[in-house]
Amino acid sequence: MASTSLYSCNHLLLAVLAFFVSGLILLLSIKRKTKRLNLPPGPPGWPVVGNLFQFARSGKQFFEYVEDLRKKYGPIFTLKMGTRTLIVISNAKLVHQALIEKGPLFHSRSRETPTRTIFSCNKFTVNAAVYGPVWRSLRRNMVQNMLSSSRIKEFREMRNVAMDKLINRLREESEANDGAVWVLKNARFAFFCILLGMCFGIEMDEKTIEKMDELMKTVLMVLDPRIDDYLPILSPLFPKQRKRVQEVRQQQIDFIVPFIEQRRQALKNPGSDKTAMSFSYLDTLFDLKIEGRKSSPSQAELVSLCSEFLNGGTDTTGTAIEWGIAELISNPETQSKLYDEIKQTVGDRKVDETDVDKMVYLQAVAKELLRKHPPTYFLLTHAVTEPAKLGGYDIPTDANVEIYSPGIGKDPEIWSDPEKFDPERFLEEEEEEARIKMTPFGAGRRICPGSAMATVHVHLMIARMVQEFEWSAYPAGKKLDFSEKFAFTVVMKDPLRAMIKPRV
Repeated sequence: MASTSLYSCNHLLLAVLAFFVSGLILLLSIKRKTKRLNLPPGPPGWPVVGNLFQFARSGKQFFEYVEDLRKKYGPIFTLKMGTRTLIVISNAKLVHQALIEKGPLFHSRSRETPTRTIFSCNKFTVNAAVYGPVWRSLRRNMVQNMLSSSRIKEFREMRNVAMDKLINRLREESEANDGAVWVLKNARFAFFCILLGMCFGIEMDEKTIEKMDELMKTVLMVLDPRIDDYLPILSPLFPKQRKRVQEVRQQQIDFIVPFIEQRRQALKNPGSDKTAMSFSYLDTLFDLKIEGRKSSPSQAELVSLCSEFLNGGTDTTGTAIEWGIAELISNPETQSKLYDEIKQTVGDRKVDETDVDKMVYLQAVAKELLRKHPPTYFLLTHAVTEPAKLGGYDIPTDANVEIYSPGIGKDPEIWSDPEKFDPERFLEEEEEEARIKMTPFGAGRRICPGSAMATVHVHLMIARMVQEFEWSAYPAGKKLDFSEKFAFTVVMKDPLRAMIKPRV
């Protein structure tokens, strides 16, 4: 993470800033407004800076800080982070009430930080757009033309090729390192290759893919929150960081636009580009009609939409695979059951995604994985379209409604022995019941549009990896450390290096 991120703020600097801004006259009006609202309980904060200083002093990652507060204040509480009000929800019933029962009220997005606004092209992406014509147009296009079940099936061969390459990469890395392989690095690269092909519709060599991947990682790094995101008055103190954001955005545009134009020309002149594939996400965007707009997306907007498509499905699914393999290593009986099911279902041929519907235990493993290790601990921020009530408390329109997934996935009132990795719990549970009790992809109108594709990817990769190799700890006998850290998604604190043994 960048040294200027919110998570590594200098304590002394924060103290000085808190003392300085506490004298601002703005304080009086803020406090008057707050008193009129019956907000959920929460830790008392400092004038103007709210709870920023307490968080920085805690020395904890944000999700750890939230976990502590949840235990003290309950399933819904308020955090004041500078000029932002965060209302954190960690209860399945409250989430269902907000996103399903009161969905039309809670389906918008809060205001973005200046940095995120730059990269979303002023909220011109499916995830960032406020509820309205832009969001409806973008989401409808993505779901109907790219992520429908029929369209996902059209990319089946692309996934099979990527899985074959993954298995070969793992085998070669294993042979060169006495059986040891890095899990997350290889998994996310395979997913990235799939999404690149789906997005741009042109083949890229490995060097180009690696450059694109590095660029996307850089973008995620500059999106790290800074203190001036929460106290905009301090933005003049970060001129280098603001300049860096503009530089990275320009690098992103300069690198991606040529691929956009390559695809555009391939469509205009069929057969002229030998690397061109039959269909891509870009094809649906060039002449996309947006409600209330006369023009189709600009070059910069196309870059933002393509980047959203790539980032949305790479790190989340890659992270899920790392946690999944770690759990299979720590629970060898689960790995054996899964391998037996694969063997009984497909025999000696390679697993195909069409086999997944017959693999009940594989599906249970994936559900348990997403319950215990949701790739993102916070769903994308929600906001209400008008003042609302939730759990008896006021929810103002300028508040960030944050949904904390682990509070639901590990709730002992819902799950027996929630810390245990136990796929058996899903073997007899109805699909609808499980969906209400889990929120790895969100719920309601703003549910992740790529949830079906992500599920296909996770199922297929886990099945292929277990079919081809027996997984164990590296070095042999090592007890895995399941500590977590935030790196856009929540990953293993110590990246998983595992031992693989080819199946006979």
